[in-house]
Amino acid sequence: MKVTLNWLKEFVDIDISAEELAEKLTNSGNEVEEIIYQNKYLHDVVVGKILEIKQHPNAEKLVICQVDIGEKITQIITAAKNIKQNDLVPVSLPGASLANGINITASKLRGEDSFGMFCSIEELGVTDYDGDANGIMILDNELIPGTKIEDALLMNDVIFDVNVTANRPDCMSVIGLAREVSALIHKPFKEKQYSYKVDETDNVSNYVSVCVEDSKLCPRYMATAIKNIKIKKSPKWLRARLVSVGIKPINNIVDITNYVLIECGQPMHSFDHKYLEGNKIVVRKGKKGENISVLNGNTYDVNENMLCICDANKPVVIAGIIGGTNSCVSDETVTSIFEAACFERANVRHTGRKIGVRTDSTARFEKGVDIGSPEVGMQRALSLVYELNAGEIVSGIIDVIEE
Repeated sequence: MKVTLNWLKEFVDIDISAEELAEKLTNSGNEVEEIIYQNKYLHDVVVGKILEIKQHPNAEKLVICQVDIGEKITQIITAAKNIKQNDLVPVSLPGASLANGINITASKLRGEDSFGMFCSIEELGVTDYDGDANGIMILDNELIPGTKIEDALLMNDVIFDVNVTANRPDCMSVIGLAREVSALIHKPFKEKQYSYKVDETDNVSNYVSVCVEDSKLCPRYMATAIKNIKIKKSPKWLRARLVSVGIKPINNIVDITNYVLIECGQPMHSFDHKYLEGNKIVVRKGKKGENISVLNGNTYDVNENMLCICDANKPVVIAGIIGGTNSCVSDETVTSIFEAACFERANVRHTGRKIGVRTDSTARFEKGVDIGSPEVGMQRALSLVYELNAGEIVSGIIDVIEE
């Protein structure tokens, strides 16, 4: 799994280098296979504001730009077609060495000086940024000229790719690895308290009921409801965190569940309430003849050996593995049911192999998710819903737990 240094620092005051930390983790049994510096190709690249664009006197396809880079105005010559006056763009200055191997120097183009280059998404190695992949990257207009691009894009972190062994499921999260780091460097672990407000006039029982038919395969299932949801893009800090560990941001609700997956190690799922027939969640084994179309674009037959999350009539999730398209959150979602659960690891492993699907959730359930984990994950998810003003949390959390 991937985890970042800054994320770990939210739980432990780390005062050693990334290399030292990687060595300590590896020696403790959590092998760090790779250390990735996000800013490796971002040195000498800053935010620039285009003040003026004029035609190059000696080249029809080139323009000369006067660019504010904070400490001074510099001149950049470009053939880019997607820029205009007052755009904020990444400017690689002389000395920069970009992700595509280009080394930037001051030069003359058709007799005119150029002191750098505007950058595209590809040239910066920023693969998960919204915008034209073939043109110059156009930055958010609230940025300040001269800001380092690594700070502007929140790409100033160090990423550890950690090989967590099967006997250490407790380390399959930021919090789990942070506890390990706390012990390794003899620094206290900083516990977080999650807080949020609920609508006391409304209750989860008004939206959904939960029935677990096989408590051996599902020893704990928690659910609650979020109403008046505002589906939108997550804030930059949350999107940057997800991208850093290899998860593509989708929208604020889905991103919250993915954030909890990585931070707490608790897989979660968000349903669109309007697609849950009968306002029911039934945790049961599949039935012969049932199938489900899922988020990877495929349709799978289920059988009596596969645990499914169902509504009153049909499967809506293959438990612990992947959600169905027939109940997933979309731009039109108004009310969502949040799920946090434990599933028996052997059943998840066998089902995943049977259908040939392995997800981040599967990886954690296969190793084992602690019976207390759903409560931590749910509390963290709801605190993020409240923090991001993503919707209104109703009172009450359904908690079906094996006696």
